[in-house]
Amino acid sequence: MQTTFGTGQPGRENADLAFTDPLTGLGNHRRFYDKVDRLISDRADDPAPFTVGILDLDGFKPINDLFGQKAGDDILIQVAMRLRASMDGYSTVCRIGADEFAFLYPMVFSEEQAAEKSRMLIEILSAPYDVGERTARLSASVGCSLFYSGDETTEILINKAETALYHAKRSGRGRVVVYTREMEEAAKRVTRIEQALRRAVSAGEVEPHFQPIVDLTSRRTIGFEMLARWTDRDLGMVPPSVFIPIAEERGIIGPLSQLVLRKATEAARNWPKDLFLSFNLSPSQLVDQNTGLHILAILDRTGFDPRRLEIEITETGLMTDPASAEKIVEDLRRVGIRVSLDDFGTGQSSLGRLREFHFDKLKIDRAFVSSILEDRPSEHIIRAILAMCEGLGMDVVAEGIEEEAQADRLVQFGCAGGQGYLFGKPVDADATLGYLRDSYRGALRAKAI
Repeated sequence: MQTTFGTGQPGRENADLAFTDPLTGLGNHRRFYDKVDRLISDRADDPAPFTVGILDLDGFKPINDLFGQKAGDDILIQVAMRLRASMDGYSTVCRIGADEFAFLYPMVFSEEQAAEKSRMLIEILSAPYDVGERTARLSASVGCSLFYSGDETTEILINKAETALYHAKRSGRGRVVVYTREMEEAAKRVTRIEQALRRAVSAGEVEPHFQPIVDLTSRRTIGFEMLARWTDRDLGMVPPSVFIPIAEERGIIGPLSQLVLRKATEAARNWPKDLFLSFNLSPSQLVDQNTGLHILAILDRTGFDPRRLEIEITETGLMTDPASAEKIVEDLRRVGIRVSLDDFGTGQSSLGRLREFHFDKLKIDRAFVSSILEDRPSEHIIRAILAMCEGLGMDVVAEGIEEEAQADRLVQFGCAGGQGYLFGKPVDADATLGYLRDSYRGALRAKAI
């Protein structure tokens, strides 16, 4: 005997289940797409505007980890109840991801009204949640897009809302961003850069440039930091501040880093053997367990001594997945590669990371160096960093040195290494070779005198 519910029609019951989120009872992503598809169809002859929005809970995973899976599910159910209660008779809310909800406002016609409605949802969700005998608080970020033209599809509208959500989350918690024409142009430009960068990496067109790192007392060059530079045939020179974040976000950073490291080690293998080469690992590379294998394979291929290589990592990179980062770092250190902590002083848990990880070198962020001459707090911070590194047996390099007075003050404080425009800007391999020849001749002349 077959048992059915509701209508007594098994086919319809199964269809309803296929469109329903089992935890919250809201519609799922299929239900949401279907609702938007139908509304676009209904307005095909007269495309009156309507609003689509994506809402993402900020910091839900830490709450889930703190209170447990069941408590996390209870919170999601409470979120769903609040969102459902806030909808009018025309509107729809669905759960489309783990902590992501989508809403459809057929009667919201303007960007201002969409933003106002979204802020109301954030306010509703900000009230405390009951978790057994305790309470938890959440914030949310929202991205919206408006339907204006019959040419727009459900997929296009949702992609625009997700782009707006991305901008909302980048600007902080509890924010609302409505997709605009300007954002559309920016998104198109990012896509153009991404496609050009993929082609450039495949064709080997991204080049390493080298910036000298010096002994501050003698001004002798002791190594170089390798930096990626890219000039596209159509886009022209694209700054690393533009293409590196795109490479990280779009999954190109691994191949890009490998290309530049290969070219750099090929150029540097015949430099004087006492010069080291340093390069940066991005946060995404520190969660990829193949990173170490790729680096070692490149060194083996180019014949570059691993003991002359340093990798620079940031606190942000360490915090993404500490266990993965630690394994990669230890694998590299085992063959003689040194490890530097970059941009020290700008992260969130510097001292804790120094205790957990064994760094060979620390790089003082340029923000402190640039203000060392006129800002007493920066001076005290640098002194404290230098004293700490001496106690830990770590080398130190101060970044961003642009004035002789800054270098003199750092020497006075006992800082051994320096890097910045005062000693040289990043230049290509040929110019770096010329720099080394000039430095060698200068050293010979100094000895002769």
